[in-house]
Amino acid sequence: MKGFFDYFFVCVVLCLLVYRNPVEGGRLLSLSKPQPDNVAAFARWLVSQSSWGVLNTISSDLGGAPFGNVVSFSDGLPDHGHGIPYFYLTTLDPTASNALKDERSSFAISEYPVGTCGKIDPENPTCSKITLTGKLKVVDGNSSEAKFARISLFTKHPEMKDWPKDHNFQLFKLEIEDIFLINWFGGPKPLTVDQYLHAKLNRFSFAA
Repeated sequence: MKGFFDYFFVCVVLCLLVYRNPVEGGRLLSLSKPQPDNVAAFARWLVSQSSWGVLNTISSDLGGAPFGNVVSFSDGLPDHGHGIPYFYLTTLDPTASNALKDERSSFAISEYPVGTCGKIDPENPTCSKITLTGKLKVVDGNSSEAKFARISLFTKHPEMKDWPKDHNFQLFKLEIEDIFLINWFGGPKPLTVDQYLHAKLNRFSFAA
């Protein structure tokens, strides 16, 4: 019996090493990466495992040109995302001030920072990427959704709790209207917003 438990322990350690994330501080991926043909689950996996992306807004100061900005986000508690990206933005920054004038926005995320693309180039189709397009809206600060957004963001990004109170940080969310996903060869995968929001994700039983 002791030999069995020794063998089991070695197997568990090897599994943990295999699924170690080399980019984000060795964080374990407790959500298994879906197969590329499981499109909705794959999209949700990519969003859940990511912590930042490029948020694009329409800039009136630039004559209506798109303005891209690297921002942190969360779609829920780690590994329990709901699919909707939430942001903590200050109006001292162009992104938030742009959205208050024109809500049209898009949010692009790459799999590369997650650490599961190996050594291939981020533009390689097998290193997935997703662009969520819709409207960037302010979340009512007194709503239950705001409470959810704060917990989601501050859990994933603890530093946010200490950001200056006089910088007028507000909660925003992206109301998704269109999804562009590349996760293999053959062009973008067809995926509706409803399919995306109702996808089921698989979890490893041993992950913390």
